[in-house]
Amino acid sequence: MQAVVVGASGFIGSHLVDGLLAAGYRVKALARHLPGLISPEAQAHPELSLVPLSMGDGLALQQAVEGADLVFHLASGSLPQSSNRDPQADVQVNLLGALKLLEAARLAQVRRLVMVSSGGTVYGVPQQVPIPEDHPTDPTCSYGICKLAIEKYVALYRLLHGLDGVVLRVANPYGERQRLDATQGVVPVFLGKALRGEPLQIWGDGSTVRDFLHISDVVAALLAAAEYTGDERLFNVGSGQGLSLNQLVVMLEAELQRPLPVQYLPSRGFDVPTNVLCIERAQRCLGWSPQVPVAEGLRRLCASLND
Repeated sequence: MQAVVVGASGFIGSHLVDGLLAAGYRVKALARHLPGLISPEAQAHPELSLVPLSMGDGLALQQAVEGADLVFHLASGSLPQSSNRDPQADVQVNLLGALKLLEAARLAQVRRLVMVSSGGTVYGVPQQVPIPEDHPTDPTCSYGICKLAIEKYVALYRLLHGLDGVVLRVANPYGERQRLDATQGVVPVFLGKALRGEPLQIWGDGSTVRDFLHISDVVAALLAAAEYTGDERLFNVGSGQGLSLNQLVVMLEAELQRPLPVQYLPSRGFDVPTNVLCIERAQRCLGWSPQVPVAEGLRRLCASLND
């Protein structure tokens, strides 16, 4: 089967490319800048082709997804913490880009589109924890609003055009290949600062709880969604348990075997106090469950830095 990964050069996308190739798919990797984080082994694989393009080029998108059985939409041009500074750009890049991809997939008669949404931002401040898929959605950042809007358009294209869309609301992914000098993802940000001898910056008192999921478990969920034949079309994908930022610091200290200085800063308005996803639907319908505890995931991440 032919699979197209849009946003293949990024952290999740590059690991998904590996997973698809290992599962026997022919893969097209689409991104603005390639190869990005795609592994040398994948780049050398005879069943992988690299297609550099912009999400704004609808014709190029249609040509790229022509003949594909599956399309995975992972591309994003903004971050949760920066999206509120320029919501118009967020809509222009992410929402309109996704609409062009949906239209391209419709015209190319793609069988299924799997979208990676944001389990960490679409719900907003939770009314219950763990958060189920039918929880109210009140994002506190433009990034979450755009992700939610794309979800709705995925459902609309299924209703109007029969494009089979499946949405995964993914928690906080972490793991090998994440850039330690980036500003997204608390695990790589903390680890990068720790390795550079800088204080770890925490907004608030460190009691903020997040749902951390190793990248191998994210890829397993994406592959399961690709093969899923049931009726559900929306799934939370997380670890099923929360970890406070203070607890994460303790686990990093244990892995690095030294104390880490922490700088506590005033809370940010868009940070929700707790985000832990209920994953019962994914476990029941996809036959998927997370396999990598955070301590083991951190060990793998740290070990990869020495490879």
